[in-house]
Amino acid sequence: MNTVEDIEVTAISPVVRPELVVAGARGTHDRSDFLLVRVTTSDGATGVGEVSATLQWSGEDAGTAEYLIRRALAPAILGQPLVPVADLERRMDQAAAGAPFTKAGISTALWDAYARTLGVPLAVALGGPLRTEVPVKCSLSGSSERLRDVYQAAHRAGFRSFKLKVGFDPVDDARRLAEARALVGPDTFLGLDANGGYRPADAARAIELMRDQDPAFLEQPVAAKDLTAMSALRGRGLSIVADESVFGTDDLVSVIRAEAADAVSLYIGKAGGPGRVVSMAHLANAFGLDVVLGSNGELGIGAAAQLHAACAAPGLSLTIPSDIIGAHYYERDILKTPLDSDGQTVRLGDAPGLGVEVADDIAAGFTSVR
Repeated sequence: MNTVEDIEVTAISPVVRPELVVAGARGTHDRSDFLLVRVTTSDGATGVGEVSATLQWSGEDAGTAEYLIRRALAPAILGQPLVPVADLERRMDQAAAGAPFTKAGISTALWDAYARTLGVPLAVALGGPLRTEVPVKCSLSGSSERLRDVYQAAHRAGFRSFKLKVGFDPVDDARRLAEARALVGPDTFLGLDANGGYRPADAARAIELMRDQDPAFLEQPVAAKDLTAMSALRGRGLSIVADESVFGTDDLVSVIRAEAADAVSLYIGKAGGPGRVVSMAHLANAFGLDVVLGSNGELGIGAAAQLHAACAAPGLSLTIPSDIIGAHYYERDILKTPLDSDGQTVRLGDAPGLGVEVADDIAAGFTSVR
């Protein structure tokens, strides 16, 4: 029987490219303290994962993740059968409440190891692939010279679809959107992300003020739990995307019942792993909601997990690109070979598991949690 033999971790704080730093209603994302995870099975298979968490957004980071893994999660799954991975996820849920991003790092590593034992890409192990290419977009923020610098850097990296961070003052946001539209051009895909920053009345006003710039969608316009306000904003000319409103399946069910969104942004981290993202995508698709793979500024491992989940997810949006940006956001990649991405699409390979290998200098830092 193939069992989970060892779990290793290493902390990493990648340097964000200053020209792409994102500032939104929940703060500025200019630092990421991540924890990489590697699992080894008794049959010698290995898998890697990534805890791509930031304290201001998820309440988790490398420090909290390593403590929880050593204290509760590793003891819950070491020595247990690798298959089914869902049972190991259940064991982690019983060992500790919450911490979905930390659990997602281990879950991704387990799924990677499982797919490698089968000799198939993770997207196949997750039930796909339904597609082999995923369109992507990049976030823009700031105004005037700062906005122009971010756009130019993103454009040089190959991005041709964008979303603008809003959720501040509706009048000023409308002015900034006009600036962004002038930069990207009249026919370029451009959406909006408020990160829950608006009050309901301000969100309605923002839609009225910004509609003439033809934004493609408005993501998380109001507070995560205010599903009544989310529902009331639908039908005003912009697709409403739920992001912070949806972490796990229970949240998704609440959004569906409240008819609070036209699409949902699912994260590997929010959901607790790639398998759970695909399961949630099945549910969303069954009720007519589009699915987008959202981002917490993942590194290469996390981006690879996003890609495989997106390729296995039914109902992936045909109109809203996903947020699989990976190494574009940081000064260096942690992978030996970057994902196959030109900034417009990310393409799935045929290597087993996640299909990625960690750079030697990063891999040298792994230490066992035993």
